Amino acid sequence: MMLLAIEQGNTNTLFAVHDGTDWIAQWRAATEASRTADEYAVWLSQLLDMRGLSIGALDACIVSSVVPQSIFNLRNLARRYLNVEPLVVGDNVRLGPAPRIDKPSEAGADRLVNAMGAHLAYPGDLIVIDSGTATTFDVVAADGAFEGGIIAPGINLSLQALHEAAAMLPRIAIQKPARVIGKDTVSNMQSGVFWGYIALIEGLVARIKAEWGGPMTVIGTGGVASLFEGATDSIDHFDPDLTLRGLLEIHRRNTHMGA
Repeated sequence: MMLLAIEQGNTNTLFAVHDGTDWIAQWRAATEASRTADEYAVWLSQLLDMRGLSIGALDACIVSSVVPQSIFNLRNLARRYLNVEPLVVGDNVRLGPAPRIDKPSEAGADRLVNAMGAHLAYPGDLIVIDSGTATTFDVVAADGAFEGGIIAPGINLSLQALHEAAAMLPRIAIQKPARVIGKDTVSNMQSGVFWGYIALIEGLVARIKAEWGGPMTVIGTGGVASLFEGATDSIDHFDPDLTLRGLLEIHRRNTHMGA
């Protein structure tokens, strides 16, 4: 089996190839809702060729997307160029225990995939912090069910809002400042964003644990999660492979029923 896994967020889209044993290639593209199946195919074919692979060798596909208008084009990519019907997370795909929230249909595909990926690797009750366009805190029960969580603006979104709304504030890069108390505009902003998000994480993790009433393991993932490594004791593990692990398991469960 050669599986193409597509994980589409609001900012970036990850394409990854699994050969049945390992992930052998990964690429990211900017998410553009209007990109057609043909445009995806040209881009993907060139990257596959650089790795000595061909698009015709791919014989399975799974898609997780939080951009509904893109799913049509991603589905057509699989149908036209892989000659397969893709699994689409959210379309009657087996995920394990149903989300225990008021409106299960509102659970984002990315959060359900992360819940699966986390449950496979870590025992007990979990908090998954995914730092992307939004910063999400997902509560995953010991049986793997998504129990709900929190959505906050992402760190890049906050920086962009500061720059666009305040004429005197520049666009800056995210990095850990040397001091908490900034001595110029850039270090003021860096401290506010970096240590502000650390405080957000520590405060919300503490409140979630208090409300849950039992021990929980906290996992960080997503594009900017690695920035926080070593800066807080609130995150127990940093796991960049959470999403791909979840997608692979969802594909396995839906193509080998009961295996």
